[in-house]
Amino acid sequence: VKSFICDICGKSFRSTASLKSHSRSHSKEYSCEVCDKTFAGSGDFKKHLRIHTKEKPYACDVCSKAFSNKSNLKTHLRIHTNEKPYVCEVCSKTFAQSGHLKSHLLTHSKEKPYACEVCSKTFARNGNLKSHSLIHTKAKLYVCEICAKAFIQRSKLTAHLRVHTQDKPYACEVCKKTFARSDNLKSHSLTHTEEKLYVCEVCKKAFAHSSYLKSHLLTHSKEKSFTCEICGKAFTRRNYLKCHLRTHTKEKPYACEVCKKTFAQRYHLKSHSLTHKKPYACEMCNKAFKEKIALKTHLRIHTKEKPFTCEMCNKAFKEKSNLKRHLRIHQKD
Repeated sequence: VKSFICDICGKSFRSTASLKSHSRSHSKEYSCEVCDKTFAGSGDFKKHLRIHTKEKPYACDVCSKAFSNKSNLKTHLRIHTNEKPYVCEVCSKTFAQSGHLKSHLLTHSKEKPYACEVCSKTFARNGNLKSHSLIHTKAKLYVCEICAKAFIQRSKLTAHLRVHTQDKPYACEVCKKTFARSDNLKSHSLTHTEEKLYVCEVCKKAFAHSSYLKSHLLTHSKEKSFTCEICGKAFTRRNYLKCHLRTHTKEKPYACEVCKKTFAQRYHLKSHSLTHKKPYACEMCNKAFKEKIALKTHLRIHTKEKPFTCEMCNKAFKEKSNLKRHLRIHQKD
């Protein structure tokens, strides 16, 4: 068999075309006119050009979403087919992408190979390190055009924008409930599968998320390793301490986007936000309520339901407070 040898590295090839293609790995023949980046192969060069042209020639036949690379389309299609070809050899959990399996494997090894050069904190994933590094630079590159709130990641801005648009693109395939974030859908999905992979070794109680198990384990150890330096109060979790510190600093980082009122805790803002809107509407008379329980109570006007019964005289009431008030009549007797 005739052999064609590379003059630079001595590697041999069966055809001149193969040798010519290989030679570009030394010369990097393809140069981008926009950013001057060079490539050895025409395929890689063409892929790169799509970054500048924004061309997305590969479209999904199911949902019409388009991609710049064929490999990205192939990965995307698994959302529709539910194909998960990557299997964890430790726990048999399956994944749609090799990168997700790679990240998952670190949960077994506990390995955190990526270290922050500023504070030495370690991370299992390079992406997590990159996100963390921005804490030190204080860089917030992505700004919301509606409320001017800034974010260190584009994905965080995208998720935030749904607060304004009320867009909920993630739908549960079982009950059709929609969510603004993919992680919220993932958490919700476990309510249908009842899959609980994380088991407490002390009491055998199972949890759907590793974070829930971690919090639960503290009930056995009673360990409170996070202490307030101002008043000495100790907490089982760092975020509990963080919330507590605001009682000393008077910091109120959560602002209402409607009236600009600020709150120390996220859940206080969430409760307050309901004063501006009434998301729970009665389907019979269209009356709206801030809380679900208020709608539930209101519906009894239409259904005539009286679930609270006096054990002494069997008189029934729509609300618990009315029953309590009625019971005083018997107490007087």
